[in-house]
Amino acid sequence: MVSLQNSPSVHRTSLFLNSFPQKHSTLPCCRRAGISFLIKAEQAASSSTGSLSQDRPGRRQVLAIGAVAPGIFLVNQNSKSFAAETKKGYLSVTDKKDGYSFVYPFGWQEVVVEGQDKVFKDVIEPLETVSVNVIPTSKQDIRELGSAQEIAETLIKKVLAPPSQKTKLIEAAEHDVDGKAYYTFEFIAKAPNYTRHALSTVSIGNGKFYTLTTGANERRWEKMKDKLHTIIDSFQLFNV
Repeated sequence: MVSLQNSPSVHRTSLFLNSFPQKHSTLPCCRRAGISFLIKAEQAASSSTGSLSQDRPGRRQVLAIGAVAPGIFLVNQNSKSFAAETKKGYLSVTDKKDGYSFVYPFGWQEVVVEGQDKVFKDVIEPLETVSVNVIPTSKQDIRELGSAQEIAETLIKKVLAPPSQKTKLIEAAEHDVDGKAYYTFEFIAKAPNYTRHALSTVSIGNGKFYTLTTGANERRWEKMKDKLHTIIDSFQLFNV
């Protein structure tokens, strides 16, 4: 696994957490919890294939490397979540410890990424992933931190994409589920050799700040967008 020691993303996470009014140490940083899976995927896939924009031969190379170098993506054999089919083509995850659930496409595999609570990815397309990040907070409601637009812009610029990438927020909105507020937003992160089209949802509950992010290569967005929206729409917190 690529080492994340002294990773710039750790510093960006600290900046993000410190960008809001800090009363009673709101949103303290815990270990490397804010490390973005987008960055991790970029590092691992780039080192494996040389280019995320390669066609089928390059993507097969990712599979071959995954088979002989399990240190890059390790299957989590001790997950505290469990999976069960919810609808055709999807599996569900319920984390009873941290209090959240969501669904992901059948065929994606769970992998271990330092700093992330849960990560599932497609074995062929390295940018097709879903990751969940959980950070302690003293806030009770996501709206205490600002509007959906404000939170989305801050997360995209400081956490969900490295400074070298050009980002664009497409849309941000708020919705309630059983009286709990969620912010959902869509954005694009453009690197020199690929563009990732992503969706994120954030909320606060159980004394924690939750971020779920999923996405795909821009060239596959039209094919994948319905699945990615299904993932985002399924994310739900419950009391633990």
